[in-house]
Amino acid sequence: MILSNLGINVSALITGLGIGGIAVALAVQTLLSDLFSSFSIYFDKPFEVGDFVVIGEHSGTIKRIGLKTTRIQALGGEELVLSNHELTNTRIQNFKRMQRRRILFSVGVVYGTTTDQLKKIPEIIKDIIDTVALADFDRAHFKHFGDFSLVFEIVYFLNSKEYVDYMNTQQSINLALREAFEKEHIEMAFPTQTVYVQKVV
Repeated sequence: MILSNLGINVSALITGLGIGGIAVALAVQTLLSDLFSSFSIYFDKPFEVGDFVVIGEHSGTIKRIGLKTTRIQALGGEELVLSNHELTNTRIQNFKRMQRRRILFSVGVVYGTTTDQLKKIPEIIKDIIDTVALADFDRAHFKHFGDFSLVFEIVYFLNSKEYVDYMNTQQSINLALREAFEKEHIEMAFPTQTVYVQKVV
C-alpha cells in the first residue's frame, strides 16, 4: 500500500520479483541437485577415492569427490570431471570388491582339422590352464562351425582383480596354446575364402 501510494507500480514489481525468483530457483536447482548427490555418495558409498570404476564409455580411478563434482583419472592419463548428479543417475561398475574375473575367449581352428584332433583340443586347453598360477579352468567346448573356422569357446576364472594379472595370464595361455597346437599339427584359422571353379563344357 505504501509503495502504491508513492506511485510505484506494485503489480509490475511483484511480477518482476516472481520472474526473478523463478530464475534464481532454476539456477540453484542444479547446484542443490549436485549437493544432495554428494551427500548420497558420502553416505551410500557406491565408490570411494582410489576405486577403479567404469561409467558408460569412460573408465578410470576416483581421485577426488567434491560437493559438486567428482574427478576421475582416466586410463589415458587425462582427468575426467563429472557432476555428482550425473554419477548418481547412471550405472557404475566398481571393480574394488571384485576378487576374481570370469574370462571367456574363443579359439578357431581350420576346417581341415581331423576329428581326432578336435577331440584332443578341450583336454589340451584344460591342461594348459591348470598349469597357470592365477587361473582356474571352468570349461572348453567345440561351440560352432564358423564362417572360416571351427570355434572353441573357453572359460576360466582369474583369481585376481588386477587387469595386468589378467593380461599376463591370457598371454601365457595364448602362447602355450600356440605351442601345443604346433606340436599336435593343429592349424589355427584366419579369415579365408575358398572359390570353387567348375568348367562348363
